[in-house]
Amino acid sequence: MKKVIAASIGNCVHVAGIMNFLSLAEKEGYAVQFLGAAISIDKLLEAVRQEKPHYVGVSYRLTPEPLKKVLAELKEKIDMLGLNDIKWVFGGTEPTAQVAKESGIFSFTFDGTEDPDEVIGFLKGKTFTKSDDYPQDLISRIWSKYPYPVLRHHIGLPSIEETIAAIEEVAESKVLDVISVAPDQNAQEHFFEQDKMDHRLDGAGGVPLRSREDFEALYEASRRGNYPILRCYSGTKNLIPFAQLLKDTINNAWCAVPLYWYSVLDRRGPRTVEEAIRENQQVMKWHGERNIPVEVNESHHWSLRDAHDTIGVVTAYLAAYNAKKMGVKDYVAQYMFNVPPSISPAMDLAKMLAKIELIESLQDENFTVYRQARAGIASLPADLNQAKGQLAASCQLAMAIKPHIYHVVGYCEAHHAATAQDVIESCKIVRGVIRNVMLGAVDITQDPKVQERKNQLIEEAQITLNAIKSLGANVDDPLTDPAVLAKAVKTGILDAPHLRGNEAACGKLVTRLVDGALYAYDENEKRVISEKERIDRILSQNKICHTV
Repeated sequence: MKKVIAASIGNCVHVAGIMNFLSLAEKEGYAVQFLGAAISIDKLLEAVRQEKPHYVGVSYRLTPEPLKKVLAELKEKIDMLGLNDIKWVFGGTEPTAQVAKESGIFSFTFDGTEDPDEVIGFLKGKTFTKSDDYPQDLISRIWSKYPYPVLRHHIGLPSIEETIAAIEEVAESKVLDVISVAPDQNAQEHFFEQDKMDHRLDGAGGVPLRSREDFEALYEASRRGNYPILRCYSGTKNLIPFAQLLKDTINNAWCAVPLYWYSVLDRRGPRTVEEAIRENQQVMKWHGERNIPVEVNESHHWSLRDAHDTIGVVTAYLAAYNAKKMGVKDYVAQYMFNVPPSISPAMDLAKMLAKIELIESLQDENFTVYRQARAGIASLPADLNQAKGQLAASCQLAMAIKPHIYHVVGYCEAHHAATAQDVIESCKIVRGVIRNVMLGAVDITQDPKVQERKNQLIEEAQITLNAIKSLGANVDDPLTDPAVLAKAVKTGILDAPHLRGNEAACGKLVTRLVDGALYAYDENEKRVISEKERIDRILSQNKICHTV
């Protein structure tokens, strides 16, 4: 086992930075020893001679001028005692770190501006000076940092030129691991049929990507700084050609595709619900065959349309289940917090824990789940200072599920599309929260009210899933059958208040927020109804027998 010893030297009594460093080292499997504050050079060197550590951590955070003399003594005695084969590390302020660099003693200096992943990388033996030092696939990137999550953020400004410049700036800042390219709607729907584009809408909702070279230019812009990996949402038409394009140009880190959506349900395309399910499944299958991770961004679509919490849990499970059945091996499960914005933190967490328990019950040697957390955009107020607070608060809550990926939402999204500086600032806010959480936080997942609601949601989700299975009594696997899944929407087993008037859906569900959670509600009787009662009514009205 590698060993680290550390101390503050001279008359410096500040040790918080040292303790953080030792904590990170311990988590990486090092044996650690803290010698104390204001340790003399002789005492430090005596400990080094006795312990023979792999690293010696030295800290000094006072004025830099006296440090020059202290380090001159240290260098002289290191040479005299033959301790040059040990790696020396310095931590301090920017001025004292500069003095430390000039001393020629230290293999690495930290000045307090680094993020934990840089320190972890150093402890893992990574220097992070070239692209090869930064993993270029999602899974390797995750495990290079975990339990610190990798960070992702959308970037997609109204022109190619602005987007390229933003990617370059963000990559150089090293605050982000994954850049999510946000194409405009024209690109998503009509990239391969550009004669059908309404060019009045160019740049609406993202960057107007119009050629293979445009994608390649975005990728090239990312080849600097910490070499972030890139990803992009699926198209809404020509899904497989679009997937191939993303693989060939930006080395798409993972696929994001819905199960039901990008169809007549959300008016983002002309596909029927059944057609959308069938085509989206093929996209999952295509990526699974190529060992590309897949995210089925499904559940939050229902919650954003005010479906009650049980449906959010059910559709999260359906998404993961379909991905597994389509041959996906690495699955990214997205957990969007603050949806709806008025949900209480406790009930929000309970909903996510219910999703996690059901989704991760699917794990086996061929199917691995990675947790991705994020804030809901609608929860961010237009007041920018309040929005920064909400971003931090949401991240604090989301860290309770120990995510592998944290999807940073720009704090400014309710006010304006995020610029490079907005992205960098948002990431720094999140990094600050994560840094604090990793020092040690209360496990709020074990709160009795949270656990009670989680268990209730799992129980209700099973009722709903069994009802869907009842629609396909003669089908081998109803939960992956496009016709059965489409029927679940048409009959109202899966429904949302915002789908009222949509010819493809039932659109009769009414929901109400009660004690911080979202429930199905009977407007006539003015009361919450259980999922069992709701499902029983639907099956009875449609003359469907319980078969499960």
